[in-house]
Amino acid sequence: MTVGFVMLVHTALARAAQTARHWASSGCPVVIHTDRKVDDTAFDEFRAMLADLDNVSFSPRYRCEWGTWGIVAATLAASEIMLRDHPQVGHVYLASGSCLPLRPVQDLNAYLAARPRTDFIESVTIEDVVWTKGGFDRERFTLRFPFSWKKNRRLFDRYVDLQRRLKRQRTIPAGLEPHLGSQWWCLSRGTLSRIVDDPDRAVYDRYFRRVWIPDESYFQTLVRLHSAEVESRALTLSKFDYQGKPHIFYDDHLQLLRRSDCFVARKAWPHANKLYASFLSNDPRITKNAEPNPGKIDRLFSRATERRVRGRSGLYMQSRNPREGWENGKTCEPYSVFEGFSDLFVDFDGWLAKTVGGRVHGHLFSQERVEFAGGEAVYNGALSDSAALRDYNPQRFLTSLIWNARGERQCFQFGPADDQQISWFMATDQNAQISVITGAWAIRLFQLGLNTPVIRKEAARLQAIELEHIAILRSQYTNARLRVWTLADFIENPMDHLQAITEEISPGTRRRLTEAPRMADLRDFGRFVQMLKNQGMNLHLAGDFTVGLDPAPQPSGTARPYLVK
Repeated sequence: MTVGFVMLVHTALARAAQTARHWASSGCPVVIHTDRKVDDTAFDEFRAMLADLDNVSFSPRYRCEWGTWGIVAATLAASEIMLRDHPQVGHVYLASGSCLPLRPVQDLNAYLAARPRTDFIESVTIEDVVWTKGGFDRERFTLRFPFSWKKNRRLFDRYVDLQRRLKRQRTIPAGLEPHLGSQWWCLSRGTLSRIVDDPDRAVYDRYFRRVWIPDESYFQTLVRLHSAEVESRALTLSKFDYQGKPHIFYDDHLQLLRRSDCFVARKAWPHANKLYASFLSNDPRITKNAEPNPGKIDRLFSRATERRVRGRSGLYMQSRNPREGWENGKTCEPYSVFEGFSDLFVDFDGWLAKTVGGRVHGHLFSQERVEFAGGEAVYNGALSDSAALRDYNPQRFLTSLIWNARGERQCFQFGPADDQQISWFMATDQNAQISVITGAWAIRLFQLGLNTPVIRKEAARLQAIELEHIAILRSQYTNARLRVWTLADFIENPMDHLQAITEEISPGTRRRLTEAPRMADLRDFGRFVQMLKNQGMNLHLAGDFTVGLDPAPQPSGTARPYLVK
């Protein structure tokens, strides 16, 4: 007994002929169905390529549209010829023109000879299928699908909607329990003969003619009626992506395919010369006598699919960039945003860089220019300090900065005088650590020493901007780690707040601060706040500052470092 191959061919005819010749020359009968859509001239040339082989024959041609009955009809017609003309065949192996043999034919014959009654076909109930695509589960068996999904999408959708509204359902033939599975199978002669010669076949054919994608359910369902021993798996290595489209194997998949131990792979790229040269051989030295084990490479395919679908955290690619919410993490690593700290403390950037060891920038979103650390004009990844270039897409500017400097903690200043387009992005980014001292921006206005309506208007403008920014940070959509103090609250106990922030940036250190940043001189700041109130502008974001009770430094001799004022 030997195995016979039924091939469904519709493209790459030269490669299909090469594969058919390989099997036929190894003593395996081959029956080929060629899609009716193939040009007659091309078909005649295809037949001529195999005319010298007496165990290769061609079946009647059907038009095979994806998801329609034509594929099943073609398979049945070719199977009938195989069973009729080749009594020595013990198993029939269904393959496509793009299938590539991975192991010698004698290996496959030996494997099947040891399992003469076993049918290898993926066949699972509807409830157990998780890979179906197109939105139909049991409905694919209870509705009618007379229109091509690819060619007549509008008619297809309208007819489905009509049946749902009218609650019209088909009756599944008695005795059938619908099953689904891969189209590619290897059935024993006995089982395939019983399917082909079933006295109720006309009923089954008429029913499945209007089933959605019948090539994934016809044999998978009927084999349960006629098989004595079903192995619910395929001997063909066939991998699909998250959209249900088959993976294509190229020359660089050579070693991967060898590790699978499968007998056939689908589908190989027609121009993969190295693959075809390597595998179309019956060299006994590569005979493994191993159980087909596609699981060996499943992990690699899963990782590849995960990478393709989700990408890398914080790295944007064309397929996901246009769709908000499809990103795999807005940024790739944690970063820290400080609002008001450079106003309250003198040379806060230098102190922070020395304390946490990260890269501390100035105001990256300043209206005038990007204030990179050290005053650099160009940063990692050729990021320019041009505000115009940055503002073209502030979100991608920030994600690029974090990606290009991964491995080093990025910290930067932000405030109401900066460009605010980035506010929502930072608030919804789980990698952001945002610390805010509200009203601290007023210290810069106070240091100008002016008492004019211009100062009052500027204070009112900045407070309105910060109010909107704080509302964004406190929204229900915020994912960032957030700390917010008023200026008055923060300066009551600044060292504890700074300690908490630095511990979060460098969680492994867990050591008390030994050096504190120098606080700006706030003498008469309370009088400045009162002056603004007298002019009608209430600086409430700064907190409660009483005239004459300005902040004073902590006395020396305490157990923790004190602020030098």
